[in-house]
Parts: sequence; C-alpha cells; structure tokens
Amino acid sequence: MTKFKIVISPISFFYIILAAIIGLSVGIIDAFFGEILIGITTFRNLYAIYLLPFLPVLGLIIIFIYKHYGKNSQKGMGLIFEAGNFNSENIPKRLVPQIIFSTWMSHLFGASVGREGVAVQIGATIGHYVGKLLSIKEAKKVLLITGMAAGFSGLFQTPIAATFFAIEILTVGKIEYIALFPALVASYVASFTSHYLGLEKFSYSINTNIHLDIFIILKLIFIAICFGVVGRMFAQLLAHYKIKLTDKFPNPYKKIFIIGILLSVGLILLHTNRYAGLGTNLISLSFNGGHINVYDWILKFIFTILSISAGFQGGEVTPLFAIGSSLGASLALILGLPVDLIAAAGYVSVFSAATNSYFASIFIAGEVFGFGTIEYILPILTIAYILNGNSSIYSQVKINSSM
Repeated sequence: MTKFKIVISPISFFYIILAAIIGLSVGIIDAFFGEILIGITTFRNLYAIYLLPFLPVLGLIIIFIYKHYGKNSQKGMGLIFEAGNFNSENIPKRLVPQIIFSTWMSHLFGASVGREGVAVQIGATIGHYVGKLLSIKEAKKVLLITGMAAGFSGLFQTPIAATFFAIEILTVGKIEYIALFPALVASYVASFTSHYLGLEKFSYSINTNIHLDIFIILKLIFIAICFGVVGRMFAQLLAHYKIKLTDKFPNPYKKIFIIGILLSVGLILLHTNRYAGLGTNLISLSFNGGHINVYDWILKFIFTILSISAGFQGGEVTPLFAIGSSLGASLALILGLPVDLIAAAGYVSVFSAATNSYFASIFIAGEVFGFGTIEYILPILTIAYILNGNSSIYSQVKINSSM
C-alpha cells in the first residue's frame, strides 16, 4: 500500500508565518479605515447639501498633497502593478496615510468612489516592504500578492475571493501558485481580525429557485450579455476618460476642480447624495425591496467614471457592485424574474467583466450570497466574463502571452 505524506518546506512555513503577521497588521488597519469611513458616510448623508458644494475644493487639496508630499505615490495602483510585474523596488510607505486620508475626504465631500483601492494598496505596501527585507528572490512578489489579498479580505471579509482576486489581477491567464497558500492564510487572518474589531461584512442569503424553460433561459442569456457589456464599457470608458481628461486639462488642479464642479452640481440636482460615495445605498435598495430607478445604474456609472478620472481617490469595486446590483434589479423587474437573484448575479458579473477576474467573482458570489446560488449565477457570470475581451479597470494589468 502506497503511503502519502505532506511535506511543508522551511520556506513555505516561513511564508505562512509572515502571511499571518501581514494579515493581522492589514486587518487592523482595514478595520480602522473601514469604521471611520462608515462614520464619514453617515455624516455626509446627514449634511450632504452642505458638503457636496466643497468637492472641487477638496480636489485641489488632494492634488496639492500628492504633488508636494507624495513623490510617486500618486500613481496608486500603478505602483502595485509595477512592483508585481516588473519587480520595481519602490512603493513608498507614505502611500498608506495619503491614500487613507484622500479617500476619507473624497467620501466626505461626495465623490462617487469605492474603497478597495485603499485596502489593496495598504496590503501591497506592507507585503512588499516585508518582502524587501528578505534575500529570497521571489519573496517580494509572493508577499505583495499576500498583502493585496489581505487588504481585500480585511475590507470585504471574503477570504477565498480575496486570494484569487490578488492573484488574478496582476497577470491575466497566469496563477502564481507559490503565492496561493500564503495569500489564503493572510486573507483569513485579515478577515477574522477586521471582523473581530467590529467591521461588518455585507452578506445576503438567497434561497430563490427558478423553474427553467426556454423563455427563462433566453432572458438569463440577455441579462448576462447586458452585464458583460456594461462591465466592459466601464473598464474601457474609464481608461478612455483618464487619458482624455488629462489631455484636455494638462494641469491636474484645473482638471479636478472643473470636473469637481460638474460632479458637485450633478450630485445635488440628481436625487441629492443618491449617487455619492460607495453606492451601498443602491445595493441595499436592490436587495431589500427598495425603489430602484431604471436609470440608477447609469448615473452611478457616469459619476464613478468622472470621479476617478478626475483624480478623486478610493477605488471602483463597491461602485461596480452598486452598478451591477441596481442594473440587475431593474432588469429583473422588467423581465419578471426574482429580483434578489438577478441583483446578486449583476453584483458579481459586472464586477467580473470590469476587472477581468473570474474565480474571484465566483467566490464572491458564494461568500456573499451563499454557495447554493452558484448553479444559477455561474452561467450568467461566465457569459459576462467572456464578453470582457481582456478589458480591465486596472489598465496596468499584464496579459499572459501564452493565452
């Protein structure tokens, strides 16, 4: 009888220890950042009409800080991709306090931005710094991915999804298996830590069953195509307007101030504050029977692209969840399908198509909505992902040439 045994090498054990330390550190920072962000959002909701007009002024402050004190940290996620794919040595530690502060302020004054950019950059900076202290060749990349996974997991508390997200977005079509287990360890530690410190996870249990027939299947295919097209358009238009607005306004102060005025006026006139910040209000309405306008997803789409292209800080992921869930809820009502199920499918499918991440999206569906929903969501998500065409909100992503 053949005997099998699992052997953990000293370096693998070392990575696991470091992953736990990184996960703990990142989880603490994520909890701190997330709890204050919740307070800021609550405050803005109460006084939006007084805060939104100052968004252009806040933009000037953000640019001033990055230009005079940021060095190259204003490149944000670009630094993370340079370090991961091109072995860049430089992710300045000052990036962490600067991205936290600028994101808090962007949310306080109503920019339509997310929060994952902060968490991923925090984790990546810590992981990369630890990796630089070692004399092991692949340590910087392994621990960079480990930190990215911890950052995403500490914020969203989806450790399996976070692991694959960190691995998938660096290089499309290639999985860094050496980083898989350290990233998973860090993700679980960060998730547990942030939850223990009081940061709550969004989850929604879906128990819907659909009796499939040819008409239902055709409706679901149509919905999947809509999700894929919207996610791809978001990624492509975001890349386009980042370049176009910079060409039109070479002076970053002028760019963020003028776009800030447009955002401020639009946010006030169009259902004051409805499209500001993360978009968690739209997510909540989509799943809890609230009123969703058929144009909610379009306006959130536009405000988010303009906010990020202008230079406001935060990220795209939570707004993508809001765009997907509100689009899904609208389509479900029009086509007579279960709203919560289609909203959940939109939540993950638009994210998948915009980020070019497949496995992470599957596990987000399972960890947020329950793994019993996978049989319904997976075909929709897969069609949306296929329609992506290798577009990504992360323009620096590396496409594996062997694909």
